[in-house]
Amino acid sequence: MTMSVPERKSGSEGKEEESEDESEILEESPCGRWQKRKEQVSQGNVPGVESASLAMDTEEGVEVVWNEVLFLDKKVFKAQEEKIKEMFENLMQVEHPNIVKFHKYWLDMKESQARVIFITEYMSSGSLKQFLKKTKKNHKTMNVKAWKRWCTQILSALSYLHSCDPPIIHGNLTCDTIFIQHNGLIKIGSVWHRLFVNVFPDASVHSKGRQHRDEQRNLHFFAPEYGAGEDGYAIDIFSFGICALEMAVLEIQANGDSAVSKEAIVNAGQSLEDPLMREFTQSCLHHDSKLRPTAHDLLFHRVLFEVHSLKLLAAHCLINNQYLLPENCVEEKTKSFDPNAVMAEIKHEDRQGVQLKYSHVSPLELDKFLEDVKNGIYPLMNFASTRPHPVPRALSLSQEQVETVKTPTPEPQETETRKVVQMHCNLESNEEGTKTHVSHIVLQLSLFLKMDDKLHRQLSCDILPTDTSKDLASELVHYAFINEEDSEKVAGFLENAIKQHRVRALASGSTQ
Repeated sequence: MTMSVPERKSGSEGKEEESEDESEILEESPCGRWQKRKEQVSQGNVPGVESASLAMDTEEGVEVVWNEVLFLDKKVFKAQEEKIKEMFENLMQVEHPNIVKFHKYWLDMKESQARVIFITEYMSSGSLKQFLKKTKKNHKTMNVKAWKRWCTQILSALSYLHSCDPPIIHGNLTCDTIFIQHNGLIKIGSVWHRLFVNVFPDASVHSKGRQHRDEQRNLHFFAPEYGAGEDGYAIDIFSFGICALEMAVLEIQANGDSAVSKEAIVNAGQSLEDPLMREFTQSCLHHDSKLRPTAHDLLFHRVLFEVHSLKLLAAHCLINNQYLLPENCVEEKTKSFDPNAVMAEIKHEDRQGVQLKYSHVSPLELDKFLEDVKNGIYPLMNFASTRPHPVPRALSLSQEQVETVKTPTPEPQETETRKVVQMHCNLESNEEGTKTHVSHIVLQLSLFLKMDDKLHRQLSCDILPTDTSKDLASELVHYAFINEEDSEKVAGFLENAIKQHRVRALASGSTQ
């Protein structure tokens, strides 16, 4: 969902009011993890969302957004209940560093009405529109490197959405629905605008006046074919082209509250000094949707494309295989190097060569770079696969059935959303085994997992001769100990560990 930074009162009086009133807990989720506060946050134009409040995630200790969709007619809700569940189940499956995270949803059924409550990531640093206004106010111009980095991150997210199976069309991409964090990380919100329009066609009547003003102000972001019924991913490319143009010129001038004219857009495009930037934005704004490039194609445009450095390739390789490495291995490794040792040398026949020493690399800068890569600031898009990313359909009724009571309703079955970043395990032979397998040697497994939130998980179990690593990984997913996307990775890790244990056991004279 999209949300911007709420306005806060200044001075000690405002702070006291905020601490006493806005931090007051109004409601808790059924599981107690999410606590709704009084403080409201402003949303983008998301149909059906009745209110959006700040909330606290008591497990992670961070602020999130508590969104509510209200159905005054319970019959209307019942008629769409399965469609609503399917949509929200799918929302929870989308995972990308440049997309605002959808955390959880649940249903709250009462006698006369029904609510759908869902939790989304809170973008505290504000929207791209706010950032561009501040930059223009300070009489500064847009840095070309920053513009390229932002375009790459937005296109990375769009390419992901469009390559899903079935494709996900954003349908509401504007500078108000793109957010920028303090570290330069870009995230797009309101990703589910199109889905919400389909599921909640009549639910936005209470805010029609505000939405009409927003639509007028942002009308120039929408492609000519928008709403025609046969529009596709090309409408997102048109919207991105306007965003890229606004990022470059900081603002496309409009006359008062009226919509931005076509002439103003043409003039903004012609004001770009770089011919490649002009060509790039103009290709996105073709009136004929068939002539617009895909998000994947745009990542290879001359204005953005560059051969990735060996440093960036190595960083992505390290992040992707972090679970195989000991904790703090980078820090420990850099400490063990002799700072005067030569790690690389370039020799020239006609002049003196160049030596690169370990002292030329700052461990602190290296750590920050790795963190930025992990957060999605430097996506490795030149090697992106065009293979579709399947978006899992809603779970079967037997698995997803949410028990409905008058107040409040329990949340759907828990799943592990965190990713495993490191793994270690210890295997020991237990010759006694279990009572039913006394003739076999059973392996005792102790598995140590480090999650992406830096919390640790320790698990222990017996491995029977009939157990496979895939069975063990599937069981960990079933009981919500690991994310389903980590299943293959964990299975491979366990299989390798078991093989190594058996090799060592055979070498020492034991029989497995």
